Formats: sequence, structure tokens, C-alpha cells
Amino acid sequence: MANLRIGIIGGGQMGTALVKGILRAGVTSADCVTVADVLESARKRLALETGVRTTGEALEVLSGADVVVVAVKPQVMREALAPLAGRFTTGQTVLSIVAGVATGTIEAILCGGDVPVGVVRAMPNTPALVGAGIAAICPGRHATDADMERAQRLLSAVGTVVRVDERQMDAVTGLSGSGPGYVYTVIEALADGGVKMGLPKPLALKLAAHTVLGAARMVIETGEHPALLRDRVTSPGGTTIAGLHALEANGLRNALMSAVEAATKRSAELGG
Repeated sequence: MANLRIGIIGGGQMGTALVKGILRAGVTSADCVTVADVLESARKRLALETGVRTTGEALEVLSGADVVVVAVKPQVMREALAPLAGRFTTGQTVLSIVAGVATGTIEAILCGGDVPVGVVRAMPNTPALVGAGIAAICPGRHATDADMERAQRLLSAVGTVVRVDERQMDAVTGLSGSGPGYVYTVIEALADGGVKMGLPKPLALKLAAHTVLGAARMVIETGEHPALLRDRVTSPGGTTIAGLHALEANGLRNALMSAVEAATKRSAELGG
């Protein structure tokens, strides 16, 4: 299968994670990727770290691209995309990973010519950098099956891809898009607990990170409900039930559920 020719607008954290993940997975080669960013420092960093072509002009990513990935902040999206309006050709796919912004908004900005633009909205997350991301995708009004397949091919190279209705995308953003930040906080807190109890920090971090990784793999690979897996390691009068009681007393569930709710609402606000 031929390399995808990819243009990316935005070389920030998520754009960089996608570039590195895509190249690492071999879905395309560095000479088939062009990244546009207004910051010279970002362009130099990406060119040095990945070998991709970089430019300060968003319009330059369109030339010959199969997929144009929009990876800018919602606040600057209109300004960043304005030069591309009416410039797309038949068969090009737009893959937007802009948090909170609906496909209809992207279409309204880009459809300045006779060619309808196939827009696919996605919410990946930063573990794409190590091939362990998960992304949800949904089609815009003009997106074809081919557009969706391209988006899935690109994102599945750096993790798992699921298809959802667009009305679910803000909740996806609040859960898996922002979720790595919550999990990093959990890992750090677990490690700090180990340090408090006498473990060296490097060892505590290693134990905490691998514990979270292993528990997540158990959920994914067994297909069993987390509550069932938890019950199996919770002996009567044992250490785990003592720890779980402390978590309940300090509101861990409520804190995590509230985090997803707050991030979901913020995603909706960004697209407003």
C-alpha cells in the first residue's frame, strides 16, 4: 500500500505526537509529511527530531496531500484555516483533531469553492506517540467512506480507533482526550504514596506506572468488568480493602467523574 501523503497544520503537542507515532509505525515516510506552524522554534524542532518538511504557510501543506490534519488550538482555528478556503481538490481528506469544534464549523470555513470538503473529526490522545493511543472518529456531512477509511488508517497506526456519533465527541474529549492527564496524576500520587512509606522515588514511579499499565491490560485483554477484577484482588480484611476504603473516604470516584464532566463541558464551550 502506498504511503499516505500527509499535511499537518499545527506542530504542537498533539501534532508532534501524531507525526512521531505515524513515522514510528511506518504508515508513511518523513518525505511524505509536511507540517505547517507559525512558530519557527516548533518548525526547527520537528525538522530536527523527525526529518519532515516544515513551513510557516498553511497553504503549502495542501500540495499533493491525501490527508490534511488540522491540529491547532480552537482559539486560532479560523485564522489558521482561512488561507485554505476553496483550495481543496477532489479526493482530499481533512482530519480535524481540534477539540470541541464540530465538522460543520470546519466545513463552513473550508468550503469556499465548488469542491465539497470531506471532513472527519477525531479526538486522539498523546499516547499515540508510543503507539498506545485511542481515537474516536466521526464523519462530516461530505465525508465519504474513503475519507473515513483514510482517517482510520492514519490513526490506527498509532493506536486503537473507534467510530462514534458526533454528539458524543465532547464526552470522548473529556474522557480519553484529556484522560492521560488524569492518569499521570494518579501515577504520580501512587508513587508519592510509596515514597511516603519509604520507597525510593525511581522505584516508586516504576511500580506505580507498571501497576496502572498492567491493570489496564487486564481490563482490555480479559474483557471483564473492572469491578469483577477488583473483587478478585480484594480479600476479606486484607490490604486492598483497607486501601479502597481510604479511596472511597477521600472521594476518588467523585473526583474522576467530575474531571470528565468538567472537561466535557469545556470541550463544548471551545466549540461554541
